[in-house]
Amino acid sequence: MTSPTAVRGSCTVCSRSFDVVFRYQVQHHGDRMSYVCSQTCQRKLVASDGCRCTVCGTAFELQLALQAITDDLGTRYFCSLACRERDATRATSTASTSSSPGRPPRRIAVFNHKGGTGKTTTAVNVAAGLAERGLRVLLVDCDAQGNVGVSLGVRGERTLYHVLVLGVDPRDAAIPVRSNLEVLTSNETLAAAELYLASRPARDRVLRDRMASCDAPPRAGAADDRYDVIVVDCSPSLSLLNQNALVFADAVLVPASCDYLSLVGVRQVLRTIRNVNQVLKHPVRILGALPTFYDSRNKIARESVETLRGHFGQRCLAPIRVNTKLREAPSARQTIFEYAPTSHAAEDYRAVVEAIVSDGSTLDQDRAPALAVDLDLGVPRTAHAHAHA
Repeated sequence: MTSPTAVRGSCTVCSRSFDVVFRYQVQHHGDRMSYVCSQTCQRKLVASDGCRCTVCGTAFELQLALQAITDDLGTRYFCSLACRERDATRATSTASTSSSPGRPPRRIAVFNHKGGTGKTTTAVNVAAGLAERGLRVLLVDCDAQGNVGVSLGVRGERTLYHVLVLGVDPRDAAIPVRSNLEVLTSNETLAAAELYLASRPARDRVLRDRMASCDAPPRAGAADDRYDVIVVDCSPSLSLLNQNALVFADAVLVPASCDYLSLVGVRQVLRTIRNVNQVLKHPVRILGALPTFYDSRNKIARESVETLRGHFGQRCLAPIRVNTKLREAPSARQTIFEYAPTSHAAEDYRAVVEAIVSDGSTLDQDRAPALAVDLDLGVPRTAHAHAHA
């Protein structure tokens, strides 16, 4: 059954109704828009309209899918690979000369392979805390469960799917939810976005390319068009979408619940970040390891924090203490600062926000250092004994 949130189109050529999955299926002709259900119908549409090379102006017959590109600039046609390469070179040159003279927004991914570590809670409250400090923040949900939108009581008509697959400007898809805070929501259509990413040549860099407009100067008539920080809430997996999130980010915040299995998950996160640095050639660093669900009465919790501090040093942030208010806040569609502003949880997350703001005041974001990852992350003896009991 088709999802009610799927984008539907009616083919201009054969009139068949279909789900829009690929960007070539939406053809832009100035102010007019056409839909094609297949590459066969795409060729028929181009043949009926007449096809001229965007670069050299030569009239030709469209035969291969690579002879047409549909992106934020519309649909462009190329009579040869040479013309396509010339177009790509020209686009790169234009982007470099039109880039914003100011610094781009900080990009923070909240990531851990293991579920249940408080990633969404951390992403929502860190974003809200930064907005509370006067920074303009965009919170991006990269999890198909859509828990960011649920936690804040919003559901976007245009989601991350529309940004990734259809090239919608993220600034147009984002929803203002609080003062200085906007959210780019997600839902189950991200499964289709994963298929789209898999078909792309630079499949781990699609999110970075789609979010590039957030680095651009403010648009005419939009004074508050730029973000100071972009926070990305990742899903608990090493999916292609999460690879995109890590390649987009310049720093990673790692929530780790105070238990043995979560420490094992941190080791996996470190290995992943090393691969992003070395294999994908993108410099991303650890912003901080954040112990969550901390209960000082439990020995395993104390030893877990000691282990993280021994490994990360000052990059191990003060722990988030166990607090019932944190679990109740999403049911009220509020952040912890709205639901229980004087609670221990609000105090703890304000400390995290302060650490992030202080980190940004000393970091040269244009030259974010690569992380030298040490995978030999020890675990507490008590946790080890419990695991083998």
